[in-house]
Amino acid sequence: MCAYGLPPSHAPHPAPLHPAHHHRRPRARRHPNAPAAVVTTAALSALGLLLPHQAAAAPAPRPSVEEVRARVDELHRQAGSATQAYDAAAERTARQGALLSELMDQVARTTQKLNETRRLLGSYAADRYRGAGPLGGTATLLLSDDPQAVFAQTHLLNRLGGREDALLGEYAAARAETARRRREAAPVHAELERAQEELRLRKGEVQGRLAEANALLAKLTRPERARVEAGRPPAGPGPGPLPADAPASAAGARAVAFARAQLGKPYVWGAAGPNSYDCSGLTQAAWRAAGVTLPRTTWDQVKAGPRIGISRLRPGDLVFYYGDISHVGIYVGGGRMIHAPRPGTHVREDPVAYQPVYGSVRPG
Repeated sequence: MCAYGLPPSHAPHPAPLHPAHHHRRPRARRHPNAPAAVVTTAALSALGLLLPHQAAAAPAPRPSVEEVRARVDELHRQAGSATQAYDAAAERTARQGALLSELMDQVARTTQKLNETRRLLGSYAADRYRGAGPLGGTATLLLSDDPQAVFAQTHLLNRLGGREDALLGEYAAARAETARRRREAAPVHAELERAQEELRLRKGEVQGRLAEANALLAKLTRPERARVEAGRPPAGPGPGPLPADAPASAAGARAVAFARAQLGKPYVWGAAGPNSYDCSGLTQAAWRAAGVTLPRTTWDQVKAGPRIGISRLRPGDLVFYYGDISHVGIYVGGGRMIHAPRPGTHVREDPVAYQPVYGSVRPG
């Protein structure tokens, strides 16, 4: 086959030489059966004709510390959002688990009642069989050496007949109640399994984001890593005029005092105290100490009170961050707040403009 797969008879004729090229020395004609000369990269390399930069691609440029900081901050924000989803799944898992446990306790109680009723019915049936005997009640009375005793027993069994009817009714009711409780438990169990699966997925999502952030940090020198992990807020406009520090309510003061007592404790995602916290776990625990029950996640805590402008903040108010409301801190006055920032850090105090503010609410 020739060029483009055409047979020899249809191969295009070579273009005539330009007159200006007639002075060139004609090439030696290659014998049809002579092997074609093939110069490989390996051959060139062996002859030393390849330059070193041609053999390997140039390394990718090293990202700057600020680029790493921006990417790490974004990964931690994503991990924070995934942590809130994990907390929600954990709360749902605990709720469904408690409900299932209660339903199974009820099933156990109704099953026990069912078994007791069945045992009594069996006992009465055995007594009746022994009292009547195969001859029947009249024959037993006539042939007995003690007709009075037989009469008394027969009278008792007749009275037990009414009790047997009542027991049969109780047995049927207990059986129906047990079946109903089991039917109620089935969807709760299925929901619990779904919540547990979501819990596993969210856990993997958090771990994936944190692993990527740690891999980026591992490429930095120790001083560079310290600069990134210092968590200084990005340059940019703040949240607006800072508050005039109105006095805290009694509950707000108790919440702030609790938060201060947690300073230095490690951030652990999914934790709500007493030895470690994530961001919403800390605010929930602080307000619980003040006698106020908050929901578990930032997404629900942001609905736990009236919205307050930044300029009207007072100690104890909650400040939420990022457009996805994935972070929260508790305002302590002086334009500062206490929060659990992210993995690898501890509960600490930072400016209220630590990150882009979403909004703030006043619990209680």
